[in-house]
Amino acid sequence: MDRITAAQVFVAIVERGSMVSAAESLNMSRAMVTRYLSEMEKWSGARLLHRSTRKLSLTDAGENTLARCRKMLSVAAEMGSVADTGNEALRGLLRLSCSQSFGQGAVVIAVSEFLRRHPQVSIDLQLESRAINLVEDRIDLALRITNDLDPNLIARPLALCPSVVCASPAYLAAQGTPQHPQDLAVHNCLTYTWFGKSLWQFEHQGEKISVPVSGNLSANESLVLLTGAVEGAGIVMQPYYSAAPLIAAGQLVLLLPEWQPQEMGIYAIYTSRRQMPSALRALLDFLVEWFKGHPRWLSLTDEKHGASRRR
Repeated sequence: MDRITAAQVFVAIVERGSMVSAAESLNMSRAMVTRYLSEMEKWSGARLLHRSTRKLSLTDAGENTLARCRKMLSVAAEMGSVADTGNEALRGLLRLSCSQSFGQGAVVIAVSEFLRRHPQVSIDLQLESRAINLVEDRIDLALRITNDLDPNLIARPLALCPSVVCASPAYLAAQGTPQHPQDLAVHNCLTYTWFGKSLWQFEHQGEKISVPVSGNLSANESLVLLTGAVEGAGIVMQPYYSAAPLIAAGQLVLLLPEWQPQEMGIYAIYTSRRQMPSALRALLDFLVEWFKGHPRWLSLTDEKHGASRRR
């Protein structure tokens, strides 16, 4: 059997935590994974894993073999990148994770174009409001919008995400329209559970200001807050890509147009720079270019297409 593939299977078992998860990530049957592991143990001349009903753990021989397998795969990857002619079709299953609003508003557009270019690749898009664990949840790539990125994560910046403040015509008719960010302190503000729950930040011509806000509705998903704002529950700060269709339809009104709410970063997060499947590497490179200047993304964020980005 191919020792490179056997090494890849062994590393996948360790990183994914089970043979079932390794089989799914490699698009391989569990029986084949078991066979490759058995061959790897024969070549090593020792048991590599302690097996229990709950988890797998490495033996001493397994620790040494894992290090050697990773080194082998690293060398193989470097050789492959030199020899690659770019003619082989990408294939395989990739599992992506992002928030529901980001998935619906932007990611599915980008992913659809990628799949048109690479029809033998499959993508399972998981929409989550929580920050998932990539290994435990078997996620190949997580897309996150944040200004508080864990420094221990491997992340590649994709773009900046501008936000806007808005409310429904009905709310403004009843409660008045704020003329300055400080006015938000006396309004009912709908806040995101994990970001800016009590402090919204703005900038105007170099002047920065932080405004304490409060309200009677918070949620961990922006689509809930947008719906609440449309229903007249209060004022909301949301990514422009998510609020833009509602503003264009007249269901929400853009507020404080001269003030720029704090921008957030968009990041692609993954588990390892080494042994990255070619399909995943291609998707990551594609996303970098797509968010850098694709017309569909610019239409949701760029000033000339109507976004509120001022300096």
